[in-house]
Amino acid sequence: MRQLLSICCTVCAAVWLSACGGRTAARPSLGGDTLDLKYAANLVLVDYGGYQVATLRNPWDTLRTLHTYVLVARGDSLPADLPEGTVVRTPLEKSVVFSSVHCALLEELGALEAVGGVCDLQYIKIPRIQEECREGRIVDAGNGMNPDVEKIASLQPDAILLSPFENSGGYGRLDQLGVPVVECADYMEASALGRAEWMRFYGRLFGRAAEADSLFCAVEHRYRELAGGVERASRRPRVFSELKSGAAWYVPGGRSTMGRLYADAGGDYVFAYVDGSGSVPLSFETVYDKAGEADIWLIKYNASTDRTYRDLRRDYAPYAGFKAFRERQVYGCNTAERPFYEETPFHPERLLEDLVKIFHPDAAERDSLRYFRKLAE
Repeated sequence: MRQLLSICCTVCAAVWLSACGGRTAARPSLGGDTLDLKYAANLVLVDYGGYQVATLRNPWDTLRTLHTYVLVARGDSLPADLPEGTVVRTPLEKSVVFSSVHCALLEELGALEAVGGVCDLQYIKIPRIQEECREGRIVDAGNGMNPDVEKIASLQPDAILLSPFENSGGYGRLDQLGVPVVECADYMEASALGRAEWMRFYGRLFGRAAEADSLFCAVEHRYRELAGGVERASRRPRVFSELKSGAAWYVPGGRSTMGRLYADAGGDYVFAYVDGSGSVPLSFETVYDKAGEADIWLIKYNASTDRTYRDLRRDYAPYAGFKAFRERQVYGCNTAERPFYEETPFHPERLLEDLVKIFHPDAAERDSLRYFRKLAE
């Protein structure tokens, strides 16, 4: 994989400035060159020559800054005129990574050797990390919501990568370690390519800028190619997703990443009108009223075996009333068996390809789906 990325970097470097953005002097910031991020709304990267500044906009209060990081090459003297922010020495050599999503990206970028500790190991389906944790070369720091701070402190990492959440009030004892906490807020982007574009920030943290730029260029190209292929489709199937959970049915909002993916795949998302970029709780009655006659139903679940129509009916008998159930147009993704959550944040083009094949079977073969499977009886 690293060899492949190296080849891609050489090829893409020549076309990056024209095809995929790249640096531009058109938007200078106090003498720095701003990296032209085309999709990420909550991230700004500026190169000042001797250092780089990454500014993260607060996704919950967009008039405020969530965090500012000043990236300085390891071994270089700190410039005297550094702006205010958290200094991070790059490339990172021994980090603690809380999320399987970011571990998967670092593996693809060839930077796993810089992972010294992880949290929530049971959710990280990367053989190398599992093996190195068993052998003690990577520290298992326990539950991400309540990490083993003593283990993290003894590791003496050069950074901690974790996902922030609204009104967190800080990170408790982690803030007292004197270690830079990198807030990975990519999941709050409202578009799939916006989230994926954050890989360019992570690539700069780990000394894999060229690899990350090249990878994103390929992701963007394939995504736009797929979306363009169905943009003028004569038929747009009506689509809905998820399952009832307790008293509520959480559906992706119309401005969510998934809502936009359904549209880009040539689908008519029945809850596109629902305001919000996250999940929105609705009653079963509301879902049935809007989606009862929808053409396609997409579900995700975590189970030891793939779900069937019989399982759905047994779980909740009213499911059988949906047209998609009656006409056997339910597609399921078993996240215990398929790396949906690990791959799709930084490879939305792979998910989009699945959706295009499901929504437009005349244009593509469904038998090569990566994540979803048509439910069996």
